[in-house]
Amino acid sequence: MDPLLAPAGDIGALRQRYRDDKTALFALLRDQGASTRGVRQALQQLSRLTDQTLRELWSRAGFGAGFSLIAVGGYGRAELFPYSDVDVLVLLPDGAQPDEDAELKKQLEDFIGACWDLGLEIGSSVRSVSDCVEESAKDVTVQTSMLESRLICGSKSAFNRLVTLLDEVMDPKAFYVAKTLEMRQRHTKYENTPYSLEPNCKESPGGLRDLQIILWVSKAAGLGRSWDDLARRGLATPLEARQIKANEALLSLIRARLHLLANRREDRLVFDLQTAVAESFGFKAQVPAVITAGPTGQPHAAPTAKGTRRASEALMKRYYWAAKAVTQLNQILLLNIQERLQDDMAGVDRLRPLNARFFDKGGMLEVASDDLYVQQPHAILETFHIYQTTVGIKGFSARTLRALYNARPVMNARFRADPVNRAQFLQILKEPEGITHALRMMNETSVLGRYLWVFRHIVGQMQHDLFHVYTVDQHILMVLRNVRRFFIAEHSHEYPFCSQLAAGWDKPWIFYIAAIFHDIAKGRGGDHSDLGARDVRTFCRQHGIDREDSKLIEFLVSEHLTMSRMAQKEDLSDPDVIAAFAKRVGNERYLTALYLLTVADIRGTSPKVWNAWKGKLLEDLYRYTLRALGGRAPDPGAVIEARKREALSMLALHALPHMAHKALWDTLDVSYFMRHQADEIAWHTRVLTRQINQTATKAAAKVATAGDGVVADRCIVRARLSPEGEGLQVLVYAPDQNDLFARICGYFDSSNFSILDARVHTTLTGHALDTFQVVAPTLSEHYRELIAMVENNLAQTIDECGPLPAPMKGRLSRRVKSFPVTPRVDLRPDEKAQRWLLSVSASDRAGLLYGISRVLARYDINVQLAKITTLGERVEDTFLICGAQLQMNKRQIEIETELLETLEG
Repeated sequence: MDPLLAPAGDIGALRQRYRDDKTALFALLRDQGASTRGVRQALQQLSRLTDQTLRELWSRAGFGAGFSLIAVGGYGRAELFPYSDVDVLVLLPDGAQPDEDAELKKQLEDFIGACWDLGLEIGSSVRSVSDCVEESAKDVTVQTSMLESRLICGSKSAFNRLVTLLDEVMDPKAFYVAKTLEMRQRHTKYENTPYSLEPNCKESPGGLRDLQIILWVSKAAGLGRSWDDLARRGLATPLEARQIKANEALLSLIRARLHLLANRREDRLVFDLQTAVAESFGFKAQVPAVITAGPTGQPHAAPTAKGTRRASEALMKRYYWAAKAVTQLNQILLLNIQERLQDDMAGVDRLRPLNARFFDKGGMLEVASDDLYVQQPHAILETFHIYQTTVGIKGFSARTLRALYNARPVMNARFRADPVNRAQFLQILKEPEGITHALRMMNETSVLGRYLWVFRHIVGQMQHDLFHVYTVDQHILMVLRNVRRFFIAEHSHEYPFCSQLAAGWDKPWIFYIAAIFHDIAKGRGGDHSDLGARDVRTFCRQHGIDREDSKLIEFLVSEHLTMSRMAQKEDLSDPDVIAAFAKRVGNERYLTALYLLTVADIRGTSPKVWNAWKGKLLEDLYRYTLRALGGRAPDPGAVIEARKREALSMLALHALPHMAHKALWDTLDVSYFMRHQADEIAWHTRVLTRQINQTATKAAAKVATAGDGVVADRCIVRARLSPEGEGLQVLVYAPDQNDLFARICGYFDSSNFSILDARVHTTLTGHALDTFQVVAPTLSEHYRELIAMVENNLAQTIDECGPLPAPMKGRLSRRVKSFPVTPRVDLRPDEKAQRWLLSVSASDRAGLLYGISRVLARYDINVQLAKITTLGERVEDTFLICGAQLQMNKRQIEIETELLETLEG
């Protein structure tokens, strides 16, 4: 035993000795500079010091045989950070009841009180073995804490019995699902990026928790308890194990320094501490920064010359690169563990060839060989093109991620200059869908920065202001996402004017290139707009973009701050101001493009920066400038107006009275008209107008009333042969309610219809206006009878009250049974955190959609949009949903867990 840890004569001496020894260990952590070699040992020494102190207090407390003191949680890993809680479990012998035994209760209170008096900030629980097993089964947090339990002192046999029982009740697959859902929720809480400007080095994506979760699920599955164990079992390569250890040591040292500098538990790299932490690593501030304007028109700091940076920037760049590596390695290892669990318990996802180089492995893109990219470098960018264009591919397999990780040396200057690669990259940007996902995945896998070398310089580049909450690379990708959403009908409700302008734009990829380059020169010194314009000019020339398009892209990059500054700083009532801006933009096309990029840019700085006032200023500037350019203000809803005119022409053929459509159309917003074609609008109007007008007339005359004096508002169901030539198209118009979508799906399920597509819309008067595309096993020649049956029976089903019936047990095809699809659920908040996007993937079977909708209805969740995609034996469905339950973390996990259970059947 260390002589310093010899038993003390009294509690005061014990307290002083503990403080002295802890201070010495703190000094060791504080004084080792940038070296991470001794951080693990120092944390273990702090843990051992705490162990010895607790043993002495335990001995003084006089607990008898059968009692145990157990370290759990982070302390159980024997790696104690300076100001972390000391989590312990007092394990009681069977039959001990502190609530009924006053002497035992006092003994426990005295022990815990002595710990606090000594300076040990313990988090304690008192349970018997059976209590531990019971709580572990109910709460995955308790189960995780117990997974890292370690005996400090007391009954070894009781501890061993506890470990044995916990192992027996552990379900590795369920534990894996629970921890990955928990991780996803945690990532959402921390903005789904490791690049937050004030990241939590423990909880943020790419933080220590992402490494701990790998070992938790590995321990639960019996696959290893350390990185070396994972390497020996083939779940990690020796290189990956070394890199994990190195990045874990760096993150641990940063966290330890944060604790020491804050003199308390502080896991966030807040601005106030970043410089101090950086200086503790030996980083030095260089040339002071000057002030330049940011995209919001507000000032922000930027370096004055090339190569200059703050001490904190050097630290944060090192942190971000470590967090990015952790994120990549976390994906690889968790996917490997998941595959190992599936091999053991649920079979293996079938490999479906996509071409000679790639497979679809249960929705994940799989390379044909581990050295594919080394042997065929052109396949690197092809990977992302396939990812964005192949329906059903939701991510990369562990094998693909590892192959990309190992192919980084291949992506050199020769790779970047290859004409095939340049054409492939441009094609990715020109695809009609999947651009944001592809570019984000390219950045996550470090491919984007290796193909666009100028982009690599801003990966992890901080922006020192109060407005950007993202690093430069993440801000750029956020702007790309924002401008992309202007072209997607499902997001037209967010910024209708921008969506209407975008609807008439011919080359969306112009915006994507401008978004990528608009801030790409930040941190280099000088005007980043001018430097970025030079970079994008070079890019356009190298990628064969024609002169007119190149000029527009260069203009957008060069002027991307101008409109924001004009709108927020200049007097827009001054004709000279407007005239000068009009001269600067030159024409309507350039003005519209600059307006859309500016809105996307401001929205990409922070969720809190954009507001309605800024939106109004920008829109006013746009309209004033448009008039000054000499052109007539364009009809912002050109596409929508064309559809309306076409629909009215169709309605005229049915002798609909003049303006009869107005009662319905006044209740419909932009998103309805963007989601429906003219013939559908005309059909809906023809079917509903007479009914709506009749209801309004009766209400005014108080003729048709229900028993309580309220106008009866029953649902309307109409069906027709599908214009697509298959099945029926069914219209439902009814007062909206949370279980409406589930009731409709339940009817189609029980009637043996398959839903191919569902478009759910809520009118401004609170009515659901939903359109379903359905098919029956046989659509007989007596389709009129079938239509009448659907119209009558579905209406009755909707009007009936009572609980939703249990879903039917759909039979799985032999094909699905032989090659099951791994169920997946993804629940994320939308742009304004008011609605949520739910994506599910599973093997197809009868009743699946109803089962999903029934779960949502049980939690009072309203479905506002549903996109149903069936890919052979696999379904890929997306729902836009809202509901109060989604605001509670516990309910989110319950919903996701129940959905997974439903998908598994």
